Amino acid sequence: LEELIPVEQAKFKKLKQEHGNKVLGEVTVDQAIGGARGVKCMIWETSLLDAEEGIRFRGLTIPELQEQLPSVTGKPGDEPGPESLLWLLLTGEVPTASQSQALTEELHSRSELPAHIEPMIRSFPKTMHPMTQFS
Repeated sequence: LEELIPVEQAKFKKLKQEHGNKVLGEVTVDQAIGGARGVKCMIWETSLLDAEEGIRFRGLTIPELQEQLPSVTGKPGDEPGPESLLWLLLTGEVPTASQSQALTEELHSRSELPAHIEPMIRSFPKTMHPMTQFS
């Protein structure tokens, strides 16, 4: 990932520099209130939801993902591991089993909270809105 992410960042930086002031379209108040349905407002190619075909991730259907991505069990055709899908979404490339395992280990190594965090969260009032807790 260390080699792949800077390449993607550079592509988007160049796109922004060359086309940042171009208008993409108009948005109605109804669309804004309705969660931006039908609004082309973000450049992101990780997934596509088609009413007829279902969802595709980086162009792959769920059965294709089950076939191509490394699975949790290691058996082809089983459910892919979440890290395998994350790798695909971040890079656009199907990871090898070793790449997926390395990402799993990296995420696990970062998963421990500092000792003061859990007591702080537990001390919040039960009525506090979750988004206020994160601000």
